[in-house]
Order: sequence, then C-alpha cells, then structure tokens
Amino acid sequence: MRRNHLADLNVFLEVVEQGGFTRAAARLGTSQSAVSNSVKRLEAALGLRLLNRTTRKVSLTQAGERLADGLAVPLEEIDDQIAALSSLREEPSGLIRIAAPALAAETILWPRLSPLLVQHPDLRIELIVESRLTDIVAERFDAGVRLGESIDRDMIAVRIGPDLRMALVCSPSYLDAVSPPEHPRDLVEHNCINLRLETLGGYYVWEFEKEGRALNVRVDGRTAFNTPRLCCAAAVAGQGFTLLPEDHVQEDIASGRLVRLFEDWCSPFAGYHLYFPNRRQSSAALQSVVKTLRLR
Repeated sequence: MRRNHLADLNVFLEVVEQGGFTRAAARLGTSQSAVSNSVKRLEAALGLRLLNRTTRKVSLTQAGERLADGLAVPLEEIDDQIAALSSLREEPSGLIRIAAPALAAETILWPRLSPLLVQHPDLRIELIVESRLTDIVAERFDAGVRLGESIDRDMIAVRIGPDLRMALVCSPSYLDAVSPPEHPRDLVEHNCINLRLETLGGYYVWEFEKEGRALNVRVDGRTAFNTPRLCCAAAVAGQGFTLLPEDHVQEDIASGRLVRLFEDWCSPFAGYHLYFPNRRQSSAALQSVVKTLRLR
C-alpha cells in the first residue's frame, strides 16, 4: 500500500470508532460523501471489502475488523510524533481537543483560552462539554478536566481552579412552609431535588462532612434533573432542597431567592484540574494551554 493511503486509513478508523459515515464526517469536519469515497478508495487499493453497509448501520467485515485492530496504536503513534514536532516551532499551532464539564468550560476554560487564540492565530481549540468521565485517550482528546479526586494516577494533573464547596439551599417560601431540618440526616424527611449523574447512572448521594466526620444522605423528592442549572431553578421555584456547587447558587443566595443551610457541614474539596497523558506534554500547543490555565 502506498503512503498516500494514510489519510484513507485514518478516515476508515474514524468510521469504525464513530459507528457510521455521518458521525465520522461530522467529527472530521467533512462531507459524508467524502468519507464514503475515502473508504471506497481504500477498499479498492486493498482489493478487499472492509465494511458491510446497510441503510441503518455499518459493520466490519473480517478483513475490516483485522485492519481496525492493527491500526489504532500505529496511527496514534504517528499523531504523537506530529504533535511532538510542533514543539520545535516557536509559535503554538495545531488543534487541541479538551473534554470538560459545563461549569469548568464556561467559567474557567473559555474565559482564559479565548485571549490565547487571539495571541496565537495558528492555534485551534475544540472544547467539548461532557458530564461523563471521558476516556480522553480512547476518544482522542489531548486533555480533559475533572475534579482533582477523580483523576487517574497515571495522568499528569494541573490545578486550574480553586477548591470547591457544596451548598445546601432551598427557597424562603419552602423553608417557611416546613419544619426546618436540624441535622443533614433530617433531609430524608423533606422534598429534595435530585441530580442524576451520567458518570454513575444514578442519583448523586448527598455528601456532608464536619470536623472530619463524613455523612452520606440518600434523599428523595418529586423532581430530578441531570443538570445543576435545572436543579437550581427548581429550588428557586420552591420545589425543595438541593445540594449543588457554590458557583451554581451564589447569585441566588445573594439575591435572597435561595437560603443556605448547614454551611458548616460543607467542607472544601479539590477543584478542577486539567489532566493529560505524559506523552502529550511535548506539544507546544498543549504547553501554551497548560500555562494559560494553570492556577497561579
């Protein structure tokens, strides 16, 4: 096979990883027909059918499965070598893909990275909001953002945000209508707004700590959401208690729309960190991103 088929091999692997031509085209920033033609060109060069195509799905042939299994690591190594070459340039360039939770993306990453793009015209940033624990290596991200306590030990982690605290809140109208809880465990008797976590598939178990004593409370209520913003809105509307990061509720507390309880049971915990594999740190583009985001 000629070296000019390397691009077609990369397209084929993207089709496999994305499960179809349409999603692969979106990921590669090209048309579905261009992706299809690239795979056809590769099949013609090999003299083998790599994909079984139907109107609903794409599946691998035996030859396609064998090729896909052998491609992932070599192509990733090529990407790493190309990324390493960029470190020889004085000007950061190329694409940096980052997976991050919405709060971190909106309040930390984008405000700091936007000026960086102005300074370096050849630098590109793709910021993908993910609430799940993304496998940044498998999904070809250059870096990810998580809370410090949830980062794998084999990753390099750089603090980009201060410690965080949770805040237990409800509306004044709800608190006036009930007997206020005297202890966090009393929340099981109240209407609470649950947050469903995509990372675990279930509801967030409310975590409290005071003077080194940890307490987990499994609450219940009439409403549940999978975004903190909706939990906050429901609390403002008088639907009950909710437990959210301070950043999500500070404005509503300051305005009086929400009141806070058991602040002494909400201890600080490690905030957001940028993390990435050790082999990625040689990229000049990633180095500039790390330097910009690092908490000073």
